[in-house]
This record gives sequence, C-alpha cells and structure tokens, in this order.
Amino acid sequence: MPPTRPAIYPSLHGKTAVVSGGAEGIGAATVELLALQGSQVLFLDISEDAAEKTIDRVVSRSKDLEAQGGGSSATKAPIFYKCDVTDLDQLRATASKILEEHGPVHVLINNAAGTGKIARLETEAVTPADWESNLNVNLRHVFFLTQAFVPAMKSIGGGSIVNLGSITWRIPAGDTVVYGACKAAIMGLTKTQSKEFGPSNIRVNSVMPGAIATERQRAEVLTEEYRAHVFANQSLQRDLVPEEVAKVIVFLVSDEASGVTGSSYVVDGGWVSDP
Repeated sequence: MPPTRPAIYPSLHGKTAVVSGGAEGIGAATVELLALQGSQVLFLDISEDAAEKTIDRVVSRSKDLEAQGGGSSATKAPIFYKCDVTDLDQLRATASKILEEHGPVHVLINNAAGTGKIARLETEAVTPADWESNLNVNLRHVFFLTQAFVPAMKSIGGGSIVNLGSITWRIPAGDTVVYGACKAAIMGLTKTQSKEFGPSNIRVNSVMPGAIATERQRAEVLTEEYRAHVFANQSLQRDLVPEEVAKVIVFLVSDEASGVTGSSYVVDGGWVSDP
C-alpha cells in the first residue's frame, strides 16, 4: 500500500515547532506530520533509540511521497533533544538551547506524559512520592515549557500551543485518580492561558485522546479483554491510531484554525458523549 498523503497546510511551511515526548506514540505521529508540512520540528524525549526511528521514518516517508508526487523536497529532518521533562532545570536549559539555536518557536505541542503503572493508582494507594512524580511528568512541564517559549512567541506576533489532555477524567476512570486530576488541570490551564495570551495572538487549545493503539499500548495494555471494554464504549468499532490524533493537532496549529482558541477537541471514537 502506498504511503498516505497527509493534508498540507501552507501556513506551517517554514515554521519552527517543538513537540515534547515526540519519540513515540502520538508525539511521534505529530512530529512526522508537522515535518511533512515543511516545518522544522524539534522534539524532546528521553528515548534516543525511539527518537532515531522517528527521524528515519519521517525521512523515509517524505522520500516515498516525493517519488509519488505527493511529498516535498523541502521536508526537514526533525531534530532530537534528549530531555527528561520531569527535571525542571534540564527542561529550562533545553528550551534555552532551542531558542539560542533556532530562534522563536511558532508552534508548541505539550505532549509528554506518563502512563502505565505510574498512572494507574487508586486514592488509597497514592503516596506523596506518587503524587509528586505524576504531577511532574503529566502537568508541571506543560506549564514551564509554555512559560519558556511564550515571550519569544509574543516577539514575533503570535503562535499556537496545543496541550495534550485525556478523556480519563471525563469517563471517569477510577483507577487513575492523580493522572486524571493532571489531565483535568490541563483543560483549565488551556482555557486560562488562552485568555491570558489571546491579546498577543497566541492560540492555546487542547486535544483529549481516548484509547489510542500506540506501540506501547499494544505491547502493555491492549489485550483482547481491554479491547472489548473499549469497543463497548466507543462508537467506532476499531482501534484508533496515533496519526488520527496528530491530524487534529496539526489542523489546530495551522491557520485553518486561526479563530480557534481555548477549546478542547476529543479524539476518542465516540466514547465521551457529553460536551
């Protein structure tokens, strides 16, 4: 099967975009689609091996699409910055290095998060260390990475930020109490910062994925029992894949969504029914 041609948004060509947690899953799919727009994508992660695979995949897909007349020779290979987003000093230093090496950032995707065992905790099991680690990996870096890049965004007349939330707190899932609280907080942060930054022409939106069949989810979570649970709640009776979330993210940061800010978009196959 030939590679799928993504929708192209001319407003993203030549822009600088930062994606946290961009080596795997939804983050990697977002890195790929933004790079195919002609954006210079800079992504943060702790996994060097996964980052190399993401870069290779972008280059390969671009060449395949170009050979079919659907790609662009202007596609730039993404650039990887190794960074543990839970280390605030390292996070700030990485942001400063990006600004020094690439100038102002037009697009910021706050995607990094911790799932799996760290997220699946009920109230009585949560220790102070669990609370701290969940906030650091799922919420704190979102605020401070935004804080690091917004001044330069203002200097160039605006930009666009997308924060990755989750439907976990909307379902709600009772075994992800701290994770769910962090993801609910991201919606509040999105709305308040959209008001704060709106006068500077900086748009802030969030995307809330449902059950997305990332490679990690397939390996660790997506048993037939779990899939049956998902399909009992989703309207769409199939696995959702990372690129389906990335497509919405890329649309939101493009000028096609120029009037959209302070909004949250759900990509869950119809799981959450209330507004």
